[in-house]
Amino acid sequence: MANQSSSSYPILCASFNQDTSCFAIGTKDGFKIFDSNTGRLCYERAIGAFVIVEMLFSSSLLAIVGAGEEPSLSPRRLCLFNTTTGTALRELNFLTSILAVRMNKKRLVVILQDKTYVYDINSLGILDTIDTIPNFKGLCAFSPSLEGCFLALPASISKGSVLLYNVMDLHLHCEIDAHRAPLAAMALSSNGTYIATASEQGTIIRVHLVSEATKSYSFRRGTYPSTIFSLSFGPSTQLPDILVGTSSSGSVHAFSLGFSIYQRSKRSGSFLGSIIPGSVTDALDPAHHDVLHNAAPAGVKRLTRLLIHQLQKLWLAGQLFPL
Repeated sequence: MANQSSSSYPILCASFNQDTSCFAIGTKDGFKIFDSNTGRLCYERAIGAFVIVEMLFSSSLLAIVGAGEEPSLSPRRLCLFNTTTGTALRELNFLTSILAVRMNKKRLVVILQDKTYVYDINSLGILDTIDTIPNFKGLCAFSPSLEGCFLALPASISKGSVLLYNVMDLHLHCEIDAHRAPLAAMALSSNGTYIATASEQGTIIRVHLVSEATKSYSFRRGTYPSTIFSLSFGPSTQLPDILVGTSSSGSVHAFSLGFSIYQRSKRSGSFLGSIIPGSVTDALDPAHHDVLHNAAPAGVKRLTRLLIHQLQKLWLAGQLFPL
């Protein structure tokens, strides 16, 4: 797999499907789909450069957006592609470039610079249009679960506020003031329980409970500012137990949420825990925090969810977060 994604085929985009069983990459020549566990090449198509390749679980449906190097692959055109037949099913055209696409079995979400469109994925009928602040990087987070399907978008250009939208019920759920500085990265757990955020300062990562819009954890990444490229929860059908982030330094930070709950219960049962207000004791959770230095080349952005697979294997083997 390393040879197939060498410097002669620069990767323009990379993304996992909703259950992380596969991942797709877009290159200057086309796109490829790999099995996450084995690295086996499952599908490839050489039809030009693509900057967005999104899968719908392990189905034959892909949402692809071209890099604009030729007229037929405009960055303003979303193509729904069938890998079985090798043909385009439908195309959607927009006035500005598409910055991100998210899907589940009921909804298709398209992120533009200042608008977000929500479609019924079966009929492609438009269900809602969300006016947003200028979102030049297409920053967003999406939980694909039908029971807890939320979309997170930046709500301010001057501070780290997050807008949470219920994608199934088509209404604004809440707005969370997570940081003083503007947002740099965010992630929703797959079941929509938690949202993790990091600001442009990059020293603190916060986790909020989506249903109540309340802070559950605050984790310190480091003392000095760093750009957080990506955040990701470990895949889980219930409560996620691990949160991982990558930064511009090339380090990977892994936080154990389960350990924080354990420590919090111990603290609340202590003498000091009984007299110090929760707002003070919860200022910074004493999480087990492992740092993998030089785990990725400095500047590489899209490795978080791939690394989570390896980190979870270490954790289950007792080599990560030893008690």
